[in-house]
Amino acid sequence: MEAKTCASCGEIIKGRIDKKFCDDACRSNFNNRLNSDTSAMMKTINNVLRKNRRILESLIPLEEGKTKVTLKKLQEKGYNFIYQTHNYTTKAGANYVFCYEYGYLPLEGNMYMLVKRLES
Repeated sequence: MEAKTCASCGEIIKGRIDKKFCDDACRSNFNNRLNSDTSAMMKTINNVLRKNRRILESLIPLEEGKTKVTLKKLQEKGYNFIYQTHNYTTKAGANYVFCYEYGYLPLEGNMYMLVKRLES
């Protein structure tokens, strides 16, 4: 019977037949590599998205779930309008731009309606 090798380090595995890793450290290292952001561009975009989410979260009062702010306020906080996670268009045709569960609707006069989407 051919000896199985660890999927992470390549060492020969001892123990159960269905074992894939030689120990917990190798299993953890393998899964961390698999789930890590593999490119610098992915890391940069994910960091921008996290920052955008934090900015929107910080501006929306917790108990209300929505508020109006100026474009200048968003720009001062460093919001990057290029990156978003998704759009939502209402039946009335309003197009909300979201960064995870937080979003905005552009209004007249450089104003923005910020909202938190309720979990469904």
